[in-house]
Amino acid sequence: MQILPAIDIKEGKCVRLYQGAFDKVTEYSHSPLAVANAYIAEGATQLHIVDLDGAKRGCCAQMEIMAQLGQLPITIQVGGGIRTTSQIESLLSTGVSRVVIGSMAITQPQTVKAWLQKFGAEKIILAMDLRLNTLGEPWLVTQGWQQAAQCNLWELLEFYTKYGLQTILCTDISRDGTLLGPNFSLYAACQQRFPELCVQASGGISSIADLQYLKRLNLSGAIVGKALYEKRFSLTEALLC
Repeated sequence: MQILPAIDIKEGKCVRLYQGAFDKVTEYSHSPLAVANAYIAEGATQLHIVDLDGAKRGCCAQMEIMAQLGQLPITIQVGGGIRTTSQIESLLSTGVSRVVIGSMAITQPQTVKAWLQKFGAEKIILAMDLRLNTLGEPWLVTQGWQQAAQCNLWELLEFYTKYGLQTILCTDISRDGTLLGPNFSLYAACQQRFPELCVQASGGISSIADLQYLKRLNLSGAIVGKALYEKRFSLTEALLC
């Protein structure tokens, strides 16, 4: 299982949100590039970068910073506000390895299907951000987690797996930024229903034990953000688990 440190960028700074709320922000650094280089020094081989301003506005808002990060000797995946073919082309041209598509995967499935075919499934990750409803069903959200969609996770994955989807990033946003632990049952269900997919877990990871449990579920990756900033464990420890 790959460990991907998360760098969430808002107004050029490294921050974390609490449960996806833009008014519940904790700032950790003024320099995303410095944070990225620190993770590389600890042994990171991949990074997960989120343009929070882009996610809220629906456009790439941190392209200069993304271009700097894309030149680092490491695999970079970037998400947040990606809406057009030209934006994907621009990000990939900077050295970014993979782009993460969120809201568009829900609102414009035919367009995203075409992107999978144009750029290759190895270049496109679909971000499945969700809340559980009262029945425990995973219903998706869009627009920087601000709007509820009209479909659930299983329905959307049924569609995309027909067109070669390889990797998803799945976040239960009620766990994100809380350090309360991941939604293990959600990821177990993903693996059971769609064993052919590579699933990256995100949200709530707070301990090495959490990572070990996710690894036992045979997930392909885990996104770790606040736990590293808050020094719950080091990246070196995470990479050894």
